[in-house]
Amino acid sequence: MILEHEIPNGTKLYFGKSAKVKRNIETVASNILYANGFEEIVTPVFSYHQHLSIADEKELVRVNDSKNNSLSLRADSTIDVVRIIQKRLGSNTEHKKWFYIQPIFTYPTTEQYQVGVEFMGEKKLSSVMNLAVDIFDKLEVKPLIQISNIKIPELLVEMFDELTLDDFRHINIEKFLNLGVEWLEKLVYLQYLDQIDEVIEIAPESMKTELIKMKELGAELSYDKSVLAPIYYAKMLYYDELFFRVIDKNEVYARGGRYNSSELTSVGFAIYTDALCDNLTK
Repeated sequence: MILEHEIPNGTKLYFGKSAKVKRNIETVASNILYANGFEEIVTPVFSYHQHLSIADEKELVRVNDSKNNSLSLRADSTIDVVRIIQKRLGSNTEHKKWFYIQPIFTYPTTEQYQVGVEFMGEKKLSSVMNLAVDIFDKLEVKPLIQISNIKIPELLVEMFDELTLDDFRHINIEKFLNLGVEWLEKLVYLQYLDQIDEVIEIAPESMKTELIKMKELGAELSYDKSVLAPIYYAKMLYYDELFFRVIDKNEVYARGGRYNSSELTSVGFAIYTDALCDNLTK
């Protein structure tokens, strides 16, 4: 029996103090983004293209339109934002800097509020990563920023037959160390920017290139609480190189990276409002 006051598991209810904190997060973020030349967009709740941005299609909440075409509730905003601006609004706007404040939905009844930022046509990830820093600074939150590069796990799988991407998803450190490769061991334990040159010096050329990208991004970050995580593997389908997470203990407050959509390279991030709101409410 479902009681009248019950709400579905995974859905959100904000009232009083928590609603005020949520609104403040969104206001702080939007003010900073407007000041940096971003415009707001609100995309449809229903989408035909969510399978392009979600690694596990079982997470999609599916329905059908009036012509029985398959569509789903918005489970990710990034690809839809880029697609709509390029394909639908392309002749009406040349603006490249956009943000959105809206929830996403995953199966069966989970909703998650986000503040998302997309800088279309931009390749420099630090241009949006420092905006995330500005937002957290204004909110007086001091989380950890973790910098990674999805190319590194992919290269390691190519180099070593013993490794699979699942080893990186589950952070199978013992398996990496058992390979007995000096530079790989140093890579596994690489954490701080001042350690990276030691790894670059002895790593293979293809690995050096990707490590240098991480080094440069770390140097461009105007934030002192950051670490490198070269063997961390992202879940999202569209990140193709550098990406970052903003974390505090076991909570992820934000995630962003560089990606390609319709042959356009862009950078962006999403702040996970619910996790941040829980912290600030406490």
